[in-house]
Amino acid sequence: MKQIRFHGRGGQGAVMASELLCHALVHEGNYGQSIPAYGFERRGAPLEAFVKLDNKPIRERTQVYEPDGIIVLDSSLIAQLPVFNGIQANGFAILNTRKKMTLEDIPEQVDTLAIIDANRIALDVFNAPITNTILLGAFSQATKLVSLQSLSECIENYFPKKIVEKNLVAVARGYNEVQVVTRSGPIRKAE
Repeated sequence: MKQIRFHGRGGQGAVMASELLCHALVHEGNYGQSIPAYGFERRGAPLEAFVKLDNKPIRERTQVYEPDGIIVLDSSLIAQLPVFNGIQANGFAILNTRKKMTLEDIPEQVDTLAIIDANRIALDVFNAPITNTILLGAFSQATKLVSLQSLSECIENYFPKKIVEKNLVAVARGYNEVQVVTRSGPIRKAE
């Protein structure tokens, strides 16, 4: 089973992103589970959401304490919270940040680091800092655990028609503009 932990703030769409990712994984024939975890339920408060992925039914419904990877929607959380806690060896980190980060800046168990300035893209596409679908595109490119096509099809089915087109642009830009570095290989730009 693969387990993914999202870190975001209330109102940024981390829970929606976890649900959308789960739908896309199931769309591809996997079993998936999306679980939100709220602290203070207010806009701007830190929150977590979890996704579990497997090729067989998932029975346990618990939070994820030892994820295979993390997706961080808000770069300020990296300094404020222990977002890397529990991450498994050969893990991945998908980070929304404009900072230049290297593998030396993060725990050694992270093998794949994906960096994207999702805020810049979000302001370009939405005129607002809505980064969730951008980070899903980056996740698709960095991990290959779900296809961009499945994410796009789920966006078309999941979102209201009036915001589908912008979210399709956002997920594609996340996929195409992410910078991926691995400990076991060279830097690769989106294919």
